[in-house]
Amino acid sequence: MHTPRMTHVALHVRDLNACVAFYRDYCGMEVIHRREAGAKSIVWMAEPGRERDFIFVLMNQGRDLELPGDDYRHFGFAVASREEVDGVACRAEAGGCLVWEPRDEPWPVGYYCGLRDPNGNFVEFSYGQPLGPGARDQDAAELGKLKINY
Repeated sequence: MHTPRMTHVALHVRDLNACVAFYRDYCGMEVIHRREAGAKSIVWMAEPGRERDFIFVLMNQGRDLELPGDDYRHFGFAVASREEVDGVACRAEAGGCLVWEPRDEPWPVGYYCGLRDPNGNFVEFSYGQPLGPGARDQDAAELGKLKINY
């Protein structure tokens, strides 16, 4: 039997164009598909080179989430250095969407900051996690050894 693989996350958003601009400007994602279905607009976005691997599907007619700042549900994006985390945080502070100042946490969390997208979703930018750019092979191997029993 084939193991399912996560391919996308779909979000209803209040302001589709503002969300597309946010994920383009902060996350480097590109629109790879757009369609209108009556009053519904649907946009697929992906990181360059990952168009067949994982996408965000954004759909209009959503509502703001109004999450409190201590709610840590988020989308996570890895960057290649601590300086990139700081740069994102600086841009986000100037843009009024920074919610978590850059901070260090013990492995496997690393160095990160958090932004709020135009719909209220939190978006983390991290360096030093055992995932994505900056991940060390030994950290990824250690993460693979962990087993959590629920």
